Amino acid sequence: MTDVFHFGRLSPRERYKLLIGAVVPRPIAWVTTHSPDGVANAAPYSFFNCLSADPAILALGVENYADGRFKDTGYNIRMTGEFTVNIVDFASLEAMNVTAAPFPPEVDEIAEAGLTLVPGQTNSCPQIAEAPIRFECRRHVILNVGPSREIILGEVQAMQARTGLVSDRFHIDPAQLDALGRMGGHGYCRSNTTFDLPTMSVEEHHHRQTQEH
Repeated sequence: MTDVFHFGRLSPRERYKLLIGAVVPRPIAWVTTHSPDGVANAAPYSFFNCLSADPAILALGVENYADGRFKDTGYNIRMTGEFTVNIVDFASLEAMNVTAAPFPPEVDEIAEAGLTLVPGQTNSCPQIAEAPIRFECRRHVILNVGPSREIILGEVQAMQARTGLVSDRFHIDPAQLDALGRMGGHGYCRSNTTFDLPTMSVEEHHHRQTQEH
């Protein structure tokens, strides 16, 4: 038996709760941008993922105001064509949460969170020094998917990583990274507890079936 939920019959809030509770864990993009006047902004997004490696494309699901006005992240990316995705580790949990608060425009949420900004290498966006990994992105395309929602695709130009985090084989240690993921509601998880499961060959699968029977 299964319970069926027809999304066309649900409210946006009901659909939202089902999606964020089922599509887990979701990585968090701690996005830093700057306005055309050079004012820095930081905000976390959990509608985020990597979509392609060639070209290297990251995707952000951005919500703007209900009346169609852009929030800072969406506006800045449209105007400057660039942004940086800072990966959130457990040590930055509280600071990330501060930058998610709905401060009025005159309040610097980066200063409120006690964060340190450093310059990028391939774009002019500020970066969060406390983040273990930072992806410098150039706007690739923006998809309007609703009156107040858009999907922003960015092509990665460079990645900065904390020294020692990436091996000489380009492997990143998940325990050392200790990245946060979003669960449903107010839930979070961490990347420091993982297990490996290599993809088997067809021959290995058939051999296993023979042994089981």
